[in-house]
Amino acid sequence: MKYFMKLNVISILYAIMVFVPIELMLNVYRISRLTKWEIGTVNTFTVIILIVEIIGGTILLVLLTKRWLGERKANFFTVILWEPYFVLFINAFASLFPITYRGDIPNPVTGLVIIGGLITYPFYILSLNFFGMTSGDKTAKTA
Repeated sequence: MKYFMKLNVISILYAIMVFVPIELMLNVYRISRLTKWEIGTVNTFTVIILIVEIIGGTILLVLLTKRWLGERKANFFTVILWEPYFVLFINAFASLFPITYRGDIPNPVTGLVIIGGLITYPFYILSLNFFGMTSGDKTAKTA
């Protein structure tokens, strides 16, 4: 049961890791309107957060996978398990913060970027699981 909970926590972290940049990309106009920042400033802020999240999240998730999940083949379920949490986060955010001002609607091209990212994201999770399962502690035993 502990393994199942840890697997779900890591899946939630994977979902949060993709949810935050997507929401930042979708809400550029809203953030700009509410904070009175220019759109270029908001885009720069979004890119900085994206880079920090990719680097920090990758390190955190590889370490958590090594420490919590070990070297089990069941770790690869996170490739599928992040999706329900992601949909839950998107629906919760959309219902809590609906777009009421028509000027906040994102560009259609943003959707294409998000689709491309969501297609490649399972491969990213797969590679993190692979690196998390391979242990650098193995040394060659000499006879």
